[in-house]
Amino acid sequence: MNPNLQKLQPYPFQRLRDLFQGITPNPQYKHINLSIGEPKHETPALIRDALVDNLDGLSNYPTTAGIAELRQAISSWLSRRYQIPALDPEKAIIPVNGSREALFAFAQAVIDDSRPSPVVISPNPFYQIYEGAAFLAGAEPYFLNTLPENDFAMDFDSVPEAVLQRTQLVYLCSPGNPSGKIMTLDQWKHVFELSDRYGFVIAADECYSEIYFDEANPPLGALQAAHKLGRDYTRLVVFSSLSKRSNVPGMRSGFVAGDAKILERFLLYRTYHGCAMSPAVQAASIAAWNDEAHVVENRRLYDEKFKAVTPLMQQTLEVEIPDGAFYLWARTKISDTEFAQRLYRDFNVTVLPGSFLAREAHGVNPGLNFVRLALVASLEECEAAAQRILSL
Repeated sequence: MNPNLQKLQPYPFQRLRDLFQGITPNPQYKHINLSIGEPKHETPALIRDALVDNLDGLSNYPTTAGIAELRQAISSWLSRRYQIPALDPEKAIIPVNGSREALFAFAQAVIDDSRPSPVVISPNPFYQIYEGAAFLAGAEPYFLNTLPENDFAMDFDSVPEAVLQRTQLVYLCSPGNPSGKIMTLDQWKHVFELSDRYGFVIAADECYSEIYFDEANPPLGALQAAHKLGRDYTRLVVFSSLSKRSNVPGMRSGFVAGDAKILERFLLYRTYHGCAMSPAVQAASIAAWNDEAHVVENRRLYDEKFKAVTPLMQQTLEVEIPDGAFYLWARTKISDTEFAQRLYRDFNVTVLPGSFLAREAHGVNPGLNFVRLALVASLEECEAAAQRILSL
């Protein structure tokens, strides 16, 4: 067996199950789950209909690169959304089965393990796929703590020169998980300059890009930042998904876009990996990327929940409405694990301890004494959970 498998830590939700072992939640309360970022809003009918109408596609083997119509729909969406010139749908876009599998597979294709001690830089707290992808690619994760005192930004100036020289891949997430912070143009400029200097590839995880609260100011994207700075997309690849945008987490549909030379090699990797998207899912994805009305409505539902719930939470937790995404990243007055246990035991509400989303790095676990609350349940359930938290 691959010895690097021994480096993989239990997933946060396995740790949560272990934390709750032997605890019986208060039966007076109906369970409310705010621990996992699984969208619960209704899947739009136009996507369901497109999926059903194209089930005949199941009789065909799909191609790894996907059909031209899907790549064109993605290219057109990127151009509309970010006000950038259309990307070449033949060379600069690959449909993927959700951003998760692509984020993992990308490291396997990018990391050159013939070079000594490769490094993958990741935010901390982080999406655990980044760490696992680094380990299985034979690289060493290097974590940059995102803390309230630095406005949850990654401090690249703190990275030693020797580490930057070994860095081959940097994972960025904007809006961030769990903080919801959006990277600024100056922050992108700094990362691009470091990429130019040290030659690392940037993997920009933008799966939360369409969950935000100001319709007039959508989050800045990585491709958009590069365009604003007069750059091309060299060493830059963006990962996006329909799961959160269109409430289809079970459909497993997303894309990667950016540096055509890198994507040419990544497509070769994926051809061997065997991860082509179902033709029916491709048809449904075209319908999703071509429609914005359902996305605007999706944001309205999240905005309603955040405005209703955050003031209640602020009575007992240190928390603010995020820039984007659907999480509240809340500081607790007791340990995050004790908070989660007590909330589950006494009020049957599940939240995720922040320490489970982070690693101790540079003497700190930046998730300690935070909890992540995913406002994916109904407005009524989110409000009920907030009222129970007030009683904790």
